[in-house]
Amino acid sequence: MHKFVRSLITEWRRLKLPVVDETIVVAVSGGADSLSLLLALHDLRTRKKLDLRIVTSHFNHKLRGRESDADEEFIKQFASDRGFELAIGQGSIGEKGNIEQNARRARYDFLSRTADNLKAGHVLTAHTMNDQAETFLLNLIRGSGFDGLSGMRTVREMGREGAGEERSERSEDSPGGDDNAPLLPFSSTPTVLVRPLLRWAQRDDTENFCREVGVEFRYDTMNEDMSFKRVRVRKMVLPMLREFNPRIIETLGNTSILMQAAAESSANGLTGSLPEHLSIKELRVMAPGPLHQTLRSWLKQQRGGLRTVSWKHLEAIGNLILSTKSGKMVELPGFGVVQKQSGRLVFENIKVD
Repeated sequence: MHKFVRSLITEWRRLKLPVVDETIVVAVSGGADSLSLLLALHDLRTRKKLDLRIVTSHFNHKLRGRESDADEEFIKQFASDRGFELAIGQGSIGEKGNIEQNARRARYDFLSRTADNLKAGHVLTAHTMNDQAETFLLNLIRGSGFDGLSGMRTVREMGREGAGEERSERSEDSPGGDDNAPLLPFSSTPTVLVRPLLRWAQRDDTENFCREVGVEFRYDTMNEDMSFKRVRVRKMVLPMLREFNPRIIETLGNTSILMQAAAESSANGLTGSLPEHLSIKELRVMAPGPLHQTLRSWLKQQRGGLRTVSWKHLEAIGNLILSTKSGKMVELPGFGVVQKQSGRLVFENIKVD
């Protein structure tokens, strides 16, 4: 199994997504991000790891003339070759106001109505850590608070966007709408939007995966249009930041998750001291944001500070919590060991060599 496919199924299980008897809609543009997601799902279905009805969804915005039509034909052939059902929409996007926002609203409207028509509980888009990093910087430049700097959520109900998502999210992998599509009225059951690549995949990963399995991908020439702020951030700001931190994409992506934790904790009123030992059972049912913030607060309380404690240490503790094996521990830099004892998370103040 390719590393990319293995990473996807690991994230799939972490998010507790369905594996059998469900219909999912996958937004596909023809770019490397969305094709890599669809290819990995195809691999997992072939290996019997997933037994799902997978419907490819593509919307032709007609923004690039023949290029847009060529994208549509490419997706039709791609889906047909791999036995995926296909939902296609076509329509022109109004040029009054913000073209990006107009296109985005149409894409999500089409996704929502398509999912409802198919009685699909989940819609997947292929946003990556690069998209998250760009969103973070756009909102930082704009002057956003916790919500904006939280960026995109990995999982959320469609139609319930955070401040960061509503104003700045743009992806090549989110098809739009067609008012003439033969779709049924909305149902009362909320559709869940999932971004299964957001926390771990970068654009280089998706492009390399496509190349390694011998699949060509489409390229949107609008990604070179410097009139768009997101393109300027991608082409100008991020390369400069990479000179200071070669792992800037990962750093900004992880920072967004920490901002989500801070925003959720603030909303939930996570204040005051925490118990000396934390219940594993209670930690396992917490969402990623509150879990990370709880662990940060708990470690700060136990150690007297968070100096030298990084994202990777919180992730290691998170994996320790989810592990069904006992006896494992996480060593913290400088001093301190976190381990499981009798269904509790315990901190021991010992020096680590």
